[in-house]
Amino acid sequence: MVPVMIDLRRVIILVLDSVGIGALPDAASFGDEGSNTLGHISEAVGGLRLPNLGRLGLGLIAPIRGVEPARSPEGSYGRMAEISPGKDTTTGHWEITGIVLNEPFPTYPDGFPRDLLDRFERAIGRKTLGNKPFSGTEILKELGPEHLRTGYPIVYTSADSVFQVAAHEELISVEELYRMCRIAREMLQGEHRVSRVIARPFVGAPGRFTRTEARKDFSLPPTGKTLLDHAKDKGLPVTAIGKIEDIFAGRGVTMAIHTGNNRDGSQELEYRIRKGGTGIIFANLVDFDMLYGHRNDAAGYARALEEFDVFLPDLLAALSRHDLFLITADHGNDPTAPGTDHTREYVPLIACGPDVKSGVDLGTRSTFCDIAATAAEVLSLPAPEKGSSFLDMLKP
Repeated sequence: MVPVMIDLRRVIILVLDSVGIGALPDAASFGDEGSNTLGHISEAVGGLRLPNLGRLGLGLIAPIRGVEPARSPEGSYGRMAEISPGKDTTTGHWEITGIVLNEPFPTYPDGFPRDLLDRFERAIGRKTLGNKPFSGTEILKELGPEHLRTGYPIVYTSADSVFQVAAHEELISVEELYRMCRIAREMLQGEHRVSRVIARPFVGAPGRFTRTEARKDFSLPPTGKTLLDHAKDKGLPVTAIGKIEDIFAGRGVTMAIHTGNNRDGSQELEYRIRKGGTGIIFANLVDFDMLYGHRNDAAGYARALEEFDVFLPDLLAALSRHDLFLITADHGNDPTAPGTDHTREYVPLIACGPDVKSGVDLGTRSTFCDIAATAAEVLSLPAPEKGSSFLDMLKP
């Protein structure tokens, strides 16, 4: 038999936002002991119907009710641990691209310091409401009517390192809300360097408020050169789909495509894959986290997973023999957990492509940086300081 030669020229990284697969050993120190996003959702709904992810090897990573371990998986599979001290979007995505944080981003369980809010209010020319950790949908119920009466934007945070500003689009325009968030981003440096300032526009009337798809994240720039920076420096295309551009503060991106939901993101990803080429495509599907994990909606989360699974064969059919397709997540968000915030979990790792070896147990990777190390080897880029490539395991 003539051996199959592998000639990979493009890496496609798809982050299923918050799709964790079991508590990390240090989860208890984050208040997340026993968390398991996929496992607990599958139990809550009586089993998940994910035949396509199952065929790629998802059921071989950890027990998931309804997802049988494939006898002959069509992908290679494993899980990754996060070594950065955090469980938020920015920390997870940065580690995927080779940046490990030494210290966690600051969080504000009691709200932001009054002097900080005073400075923000003077800068935007308005008072604010809120200033406490809260679920985004619940705080609209509580403070939305007062916001409409006063015109004061709502400021809130969560267990994550975020400064969120919500405003009704008919009262404060989206562009004005973005301006306020840019002011906050400039202020929130040093000891108050929150990972993200998030604009949260909404519409509707009291009792029927709805957040819109005009959300925008204003992130800190990465603390070092990422996989994306190295690819761009080499002249390779780096296509960012979903909120990827925002997470990296625009760094290392040659084309940014912002999408409204999982369906838009999946369709855009398929289109970009079919166009062929080299470099990196980096996509995030945020609905799992934003619409279901944070709202403790296990049934909705399950539906979203099953809808993605139905679309997955279209993504796989679009791949060329030069593609390495990596499916993973950035953290967990167990909707059955007591709170509404992210959970400290392992994330799944699935690797596939027409010429990529299938059926390989990639094991438990010690850091998300292993993706950066593998992609760097594929594209002949500088390797990250931490992380080990698993490319040799994928060669036929």
